[in-house]
Amino acid sequence: MKIAVVGADGQLGSDLVAAFTAHGDVVCALTHSHIEIADLNFVSRVLEEIQPQVIINTAAMHHVEKCEREPAKAFAVNALGSNNLAVVAQSLGAVLMHVSTDYVFDGSKGSPYTENDSPRPLNAYGITKLAGEHFVRSNTEKHFVVRTSGLYGKSPCRAKGGLNFIELMLKLAKERGEVRVVDSEVVSPTSTAELAEQLVQLSSSDCYGLYHATAEGNCSWYEFAKEIFAQSDIPVRLKVAGPDEFPTKVPRPKYSVLENQALKDRGLNTFKPWQNGLHTYLAGRIKSESLQVSA
Repeated sequence: MKIAVVGADGQLGSDLVAAFTAHGDVVCALTHSHIEIADLNFVSRVLEEIQPQVIINTAAMHHVEKCEREPAKAFAVNALGSNNLAVVAQSLGAVLMHVSTDYVFDGSKGSPYTENDSPRPLNAYGITKLAGEHFVRSNTEKHFVVRTSGLYGKSPCRAKGGLNFIELMLKLAKERGEVRVVDSEVVSPTSTAELAEQLVQLSSSDCYGLYHATAEGNCSWYEFAKEIFAQSDIPVRLKVAGPDEFPTKVPRPKYSVLENQALKDRGLNTFKPWQNGLHTYLAGRIKSESLQVSA
């Protein structure tokens, strides 16, 4: 198939390009310099020339604080941009895979959210991403809306200063010898490489609709950090941060665990426990460092 990956230079996008290429697909990697999703004419011109069979949208305004400061811009990208892709996908007869977020929920449930739970976002980022979901589901028939959570990958995450949580923990441990992490927020840490493989699997089906797609199990950020240091065999003083030690300017869900119910119901779930994904990531990191040293 011919696949157009929008946001191809991002943390998830780069792994999607690699996964679909390895699958034997023809991949058109589209970055912000190639396509401006907030401009319908731009989107139409680019995608009509490519004629993809599948469009995957990972592009978004991810920076939560910036979305809160600039809600109109966030809506233009996260909501109207998604609508533009949906409209063009429908006109081309293409499948649209749209990546969304756990931030559409408020985190008050206290047990894993399924696709049947009603969203209630707490901030502009979540609101605009939910609006994008609605546009996609309303304006194109062949769609996959995929919510995920706690992503980390080998490519830099620009919205988080270039460092994912794992790299930040390893950096702080090396520089300080002591790391303090909050224990009050619960997530399912998910490898972008694993998510990319799941989307390859999903693209081969015609079971369109809404999906949750995260690694199995969950942990607090503190527990995630503890496992990172244990698997890396790094001696560090890890402590629980106080409730007001890292104040946030924008309300965020305290419980962001998603249940892959729809994937499991259709026999499509490929995810393993989050500890497995971490192990694979760290092993790849060691291999990459070894290759750099030998070179």
